[in-house]
Amino acid sequence: MLDKISDHLNFFQQSLGLRAKKVEVIASNIANADTPGYKAVDFDFGKALQGQLRASQSGLALATSNERHLAAQGHASVDEGGLQYRSAVQPSLDGNTVDMDVERAAFTDNAMKYQSTLTFLNRRISGLMDAIKGGQ
Repeated sequence: MLDKISDHLNFFQQSLGLRAKKVEVIASNIANADTPGYKAVDFDFGKALQGQLRASQSGLALATSNERHLAAQGHASVDEGGLQYRSAVQPSLDGNTVDMDVERAAFTDNAMKYQSTLTFLNRRISGLMDAIKGGQ
């Protein structure tokens, strides 16, 4: 029973985790906006989410705390989607590719999608609670 509920909510758990990771990536870009030579990075959310869902269905996943740790079978991370350098709209003379307008837009988009995911998750939980109570 609990496995079915966990499977039912797994998508939202993985999605919220990746949204939080995306905020960290955007914050890192913003923090390095004035660092000469810094290249802005981002990852493909769709590919990362597919990797996370595939890993959660294939069995146990091991967390790594250092990039030099070997990935266990069934493990997926944001790196599966691939941290990639973002192409610069207008590169600066010092080689920095962070564009604050792009970062603000990405932050706003991610925040709205995070909030939407939370809303869907709350409705799912409310539906499950109604089912448990027998619709009363």
